[in-house]
Amino acid sequence: MARADRLLRLIQAMRVLPPPLTAARLAEETGVSERSLYRDIDALRAAGARIEGERGYGYRLIEDRSLPPQTFSRIEIEALVLGLAEVRHMGDPALAEAAGAVLAKVAATLPEGDERHLLHAVSQVRRFEARFPPSLDMQAIRNGCWNETAVAIRYADKDGTSTERTIWPLSIVYLDEKMTVLAWCCLRRAFRMFRADRIGEALETEASFRPRRVPLLRAYLAELRNR
Repeated sequence: MARADRLLRLIQAMRVLPPPLTAARLAEETGVSERSLYRDIDALRAAGARIEGERGYGYRLIEDRSLPPQTFSRIEIEALVLGLAEVRHMGDPALAEAAGAVLAKVAATLPEGDERHLLHAVSQVRRFEARFPPSLDMQAIRNGCWNETAVAIRYADKDGTSTERTIWPLSIVYLDEKMTVLAWCCLRRAFRMFRADRIGEALETEASFRPRRVPLLRAYLAELRNR
């Protein structure tokens, strides 16, 4: 691993993991020896990161100069914490992990007082079950939207009949009780809304439909509004 990539991985670990962090824990997270880790800590400090602690006592990232300072009001911090907490309870593991990383990055850019407000926010989300059970790894769908590439899916209708389809995924929509994928169905040659819990498998292909995702999504949303 290139040293620049290793330093980025180290500082991200310090943003996300609860302090204080021992050298052994950070070395395990970044895949280096403790001796290399100590040199990496010194390199981050030389680059402007404020890192408290020393060998044998653990480390804590106080200020991350690689990110610009952020200014939020208390109510904005509450909204940020509440929104990211809801994402973490949706049931999509990739989004949950990303939400945690975002919160850690924001915390690293806040002044000390605002950081305390973020870590001890008044607003909380508690769900005993995930809002959307992770019946499907959504990454192939998400990649298809980002890359504007077709996705091959196996889909079961309301009667349980399974069909093989190729879709152009346009958007993932989180409704009150279910997750849906808005897409252009190449089989039906029409817009379709696919329930994520009925998609048995999803595989990204190399067939591109760029740059049609945005205009197609606009057309589909207009069609839905006119129904």
